[in-house]
Amino acid sequence: GDPLDDDALAALVSRVRDSVMRTSAAALDDLAADVGPIDSLSVRAWPDDLPVDIATLRRPPHESRADSAMYCQVLAALAEGRGWTVHRFDARTVEAQAAERLGDRADEVLRGPRKALGPPWAKDHRLALAATVLAG
Repeated sequence: GDPLDDDALAALVSRVRDSVMRTSAAALDDLAADVGPIDSLSVRAWPDDLPVDIATLRRPPHESRADSAMYCQVLAALAEGRGWTVHRFDARTVEAQAAERLGDRADEVLRGPRKALGPPWAKDHRLALAATVLAG
């Protein structure tokens, strides 16, 4: 079909954001109930200057960043609402920063789980672990 106009797209994005808020809130509640008190959450950083108006967001380069930024913003807002500290990390540098902090143990800590656990431990898991190292 034809692309949505800006108003229709804004309404759709609003409905999606509301749905993401509800389902993510329930998931975080379940997680906290399962693991006990949570102090912090690390989320991938989003551009601070990301536009908010739909007309701009639907154009490159913003269109490719808007979805992931929305999810990260929702998670951060929900975490802050629960009193959790939110740590934002840069996926391009987090592993190197964690390796610097870990020193000689970097390979063991960041790559050891893949050696011990095997697949599906992958880059995303390693980045999350690196973000945890920096947050701690």
